[in-house]
Amino acid sequence: MAFPDGFLWGGAIAASQAEGGWQEGGRGVENVDLMPVGPDRMAVAMGKLTLPLDDTEHVFPARYGIDFYHRYKEDIALFAEMGFKCFRFSIAWSRIFPNGDETRPNEAGLDFYEAVVDELLRYGIEPLITITHFDMPQHLIDHYDGWGSTRANEFYRNYLTAVFGRLGNKVKWWLTFNEINLMCSMGEGLGVFAEDKQEMAQRTAEAVHRVALACADTVRLGHQMCPGAKVGCMKMSSFAYAYTCSPADQLEVVKHDHDMDTMIDVQARGYYPRYYLKALERKGVHLEITEEEARLMRENTVDFISFSYYNTTCLSADPNVNAKKGGGNGFVGLQNPYLAETAWGWAIDPVGFRILLNQLYDRYNKPLFVVENGLGTTDEPDENGYVDDDYRIDYLRDHIEQLETAIEEDGVEVLGYTVWGCIDIVSAGTGQMSKRYGMIYVDMDDEGKGSLRRSKKRSFDWYRKVIASNGADLQ
Repeated sequence: MAFPDGFLWGGAIAASQAEGGWQEGGRGVENVDLMPVGPDRMAVAMGKLTLPLDDTEHVFPARYGIDFYHRYKEDIALFAEMGFKCFRFSIAWSRIFPNGDETRPNEAGLDFYEAVVDELLRYGIEPLITITHFDMPQHLIDHYDGWGSTRANEFYRNYLTAVFGRLGNKVKWWLTFNEINLMCSMGEGLGVFAEDKQEMAQRTAEAVHRVALACADTVRLGHQMCPGAKVGCMKMSSFAYAYTCSPADQLEVVKHDHDMDTMIDVQARGYYPRYYLKALERKGVHLEITEEEARLMRENTVDFISFSYYNTTCLSADPNVNAKKGGGNGFVGLQNPYLAETAWGWAIDPVGFRILLNQLYDRYNKPLFVVENGLGTTDEPDENGYVDDDYRIDYLRDHIEQLETAIEEDGVEVLGYTVWGCIDIVSAGTGQMSKRYGMIYVDMDDEGKGSLRRSKKRSFDWYRKVIASNGADLQ
């Protein structure tokens, strides 16, 4: 059997895409609450457009999600019926500290997440908690410049202490920041904004450093406060091929990998890679690192590497290459002529999954955890909400087969596999509900309208068989 005993099969969601209840239980306003569905979404995310809290011209999907806040017991019961061994979810920072700068946590928020954890444990499902999933209290951005503030680590340490203090005796598996390489690839994602390009580069590097220190703090406090805790990092797998066998194209891949690997290198190795420091030098950026900070990073590396995988792309050094654009999940390259694509233009590449598993394991020599993999596409339910989604089953089967091969033939150590959006949730990139990943259909449209009724897709029973057989039955 390729999959080891205790392999953690399950599913994954994020608070801002599923939870809702944005004005309940003392929760404060988050940056994601101001991101609408539609063409203005990225303009808001990049700080080029600011929408008032009382805006009535846009729909803000993070405010309602799929109402997991009120329906978590119903949803967890469905996950248990599928046989989940593990469930990944995130905590909304502003549900614990509404403004982010309070000295005492919001007990109602802690009560909610403890209730979720208790419900999971009642069914024997291991919680896997992402501590930060692209969210931050808006107050910290408006009044402290987000991670640009010298007080950011103080506020985050308070958050960690509150969460670990309440849940540390019940939760073993933790993740630092979701897709941290994407989050740190632009200053706007850290709440940092500046008109001057040089100032923006300097402030972004300083903010990234504060995030790196926060990661090390998470490992340190997690190991101190949570008995037997395993703390991992989380990478967006922006895997790319050279478009041709030109050495210049291959060099583009190397540069791309450097950009995407920096924050994982720091968390896994405990120091900044030289390629990153050289890149800062070329930009005229000076990064101050005290001996105490260097020690904190060096002594608190992660226990495992988790990552998302959906697609691959191609890169070329030729700006005039005659090829269609292709990519997805935060990065854009060129379309791979050897691969089919999803309705959203994302290349379907199961073999690339095996390649990535090998690359990550060879690079870090730490256990891996696949915490996001799935097919986002449109579903057409019948009158009972049933979806005959063979296309999703095919996608998942092909990827799980490659995962099995990586474990059995290549010797890659993998802890678990959680399907992204195991229940339909709002898309993080577009804010749409029509881009569906789940094995459970949720009756809601892109405007947030619908009954919110949950119904099983065909993939529900298929995945139940996969888990029950520990991956042996993929038919």
